[in-house]
Amino acid sequence: MIKTAVILAAGLGSRIRKTTGEHPKGFLLLDQLPIIEHSIQKLLEVGIEKIYVGTGFKQEDYHVLFAKYPQLQFVHNPSFDASGSMYTLYLLKDVVKDDFLLLESDVIYEKRALTVLLEHEKDNVILASRFTQSGDEVFIETDESHHLLSMSKNKTQLKNILGELVGISKLSQQGFQELTQVVEPIISENLHIDYEQGLIELAKNQEVIVTLHDDLVWCEVDDAHHWQRAKTVIFPLIKAREKLSENQTVQRNVLLNPGPATTTDTVKYAQIVPDICPREQDFGSVMEFVSTELTKLAGNPTDFTTVLFAGSGTAAVEAMLSSVIEENATLLIINNGAYGKRMCQIAKIYRLRFLEYRSPPDQPLDLNQLENFIALQAEKISYLAFIHCETTTGLLNPLSELGKICQRYDITMMVDAMSSFAAIPIDMKEMNISYLAASSNKNLQGMAGVSFIIANKAALEKSKDIPARNLYLNLYQQHRSFQQTKQMQFTPPVQTLYSLKQAIIETIWEGIENRYARYTKSWETLITGISRLNMTHLVPKNSHSKIITSIIEPEHPQYNFNEMHNHFYENGFTIYPGKLDVQNTFRVANIGNIDDKDMKRFIDLLEIYLIGLKGGDSNS
Repeated sequence: MIKTAVILAAGLGSRIRKTTGEHPKGFLLLDQLPIIEHSIQKLLEVGIEKIYVGTGFKQEDYHVLFAKYPQLQFVHNPSFDASGSMYTLYLLKDVVKDDFLLLESDVIYEKRALTVLLEHEKDNVILASRFTQSGDEVFIETDESHHLLSMSKNKTQLKNILGELVGISKLSQQGFQELTQVVEPIISENLHIDYEQGLIELAKNQEVIVTLHDDLVWCEVDDAHHWQRAKTVIFPLIKAREKLSENQTVQRNVLLNPGPATTTDTVKYAQIVPDICPREQDFGSVMEFVSTELTKLAGNPTDFTTVLFAGSGTAAVEAMLSSVIEENATLLIINNGAYGKRMCQIAKIYRLRFLEYRSPPDQPLDLNQLENFIALQAEKISYLAFIHCETTTGLLNPLSELGKICQRYDITMMVDAMSSFAAIPIDMKEMNISYLAASSNKNLQGMAGVSFIIANKAALEKSKDIPARNLYLNLYQQHRSFQQTKQMQFTPPVQTLYSLKQAIIETIWEGIENRYARYTKSWETLITGISRLNMTHLVPKNSHSKIITSIIEPEHPQYNFNEMHNHFYENGFTIYPGKLDVQNTFRVANIGNIDDKDMKRFIDLLEIYLIGLKGGDSNS
């Protein structure tokens, strides 16, 4: 069992000097504790007994830690300002006599990063993660067996990129000695090489394995952007994960209904907080974080703002439609599913002047016909409202193209993005969206109970003089109240907002593009599976959202949706009935904290049901 660790901490940290001042970046504080001290504590918790720190810039800062941690020993690199990390590691060759973990001093990570290396069967192992898109990444090239071939910050220099370097590795004593030997002639001529180059050289003569862990939470801190991400996303997520113990996990159900979606345990437990009055400043800070970060997912907070409501997604759609349309203005609603129809119902109840453009729920929107419809109207159409991802079928209406039509005809565009927001990338400014409605419990993977509108600030400001049609759902008044007090006008769902904050942190960490890629992989597994079982789905693939799918029900006299639902429910899965009048369907969503393995299990259960239904081979 490895009992030794080495931390490389000699660097100048020049790119973040404005933040660190006259201290090494390993002394940036998280919860009043330096980054390096968090690392030291984690190392001790996993059984490390001796920690060597390669120091350089401001070595005296590190020496202060010795009084608290006698397990520390220091080796100074006197050429720290004229050398790379490999030279610091090289100077430890006569001191470190055991197998060891190798860490960079500016890495913030969950403890699992250490245990996966300690438990790995191979001697020389580099830890890799999925691509973080955080900037300044080091990418790792391997062969098919995950043997290290090369590393570079330039992807174009590599071929088979497995993942991204975390900055934590495991080296055997034999591997370390060979490493120092192979780099000795190199550093005799050039001290500026980094330890990554040394590992590449070692891999030419000895096996160096790269182990990939997609779900690992970590970051390094090289600049101000990294530090902001560390404080607001990475460290809070690490704390939430490590707060959970084995006996705190909640029974996991796979929700294949179109929201609420399956959530992580960290989102569930984020609701467990001390009682607090929602008028307190501390809670106002939670709502301000939620509002600001939601805005950033679709637009620049300089131009857009998010208005929060307590309520389901329909509350946000109703607030949007009822609050910003002038009395004599004409609204055009695209109805190609149950939720477009719901928009029409809202408009009718509020007695808005509106036109309805109907389109089939399972076929792509004909943009030419729509534009002709707009052009032929005698009255000026001022607003267009539609569903981005029609939850009835999974049909995806084309945002960018509709935005261009609205631009040509000077129409304000309003989008119900309930089933697409935080999965499909959206740029409100680029796509000409003035108002976007969504909720907490779908692709954000939060709990149900919060809905919101992201609004163009200039457009929202123009709505302030429109006579109020309601009290609770008045968009401008809710916005003004929040700007003045950082509070909702009426009592918010406190615990739900805490969990939404956690869900947003996890969304930022995963990244919307990565999340959509995960959803897409699950959807492809679903489509392949139902095709194998001779079942079909609505909506052509090129117009499909890859988020929710309407599947045509089996034509069998013994088929009963409720019985099929119960079959899945008893096995931890939930499916949803269809919502079409002209076709018998059931719906399967692939959103939330699920992956393609869950979808494979769903297909297996579906096959079992069909075999039982037909009394034999599922292909009969």
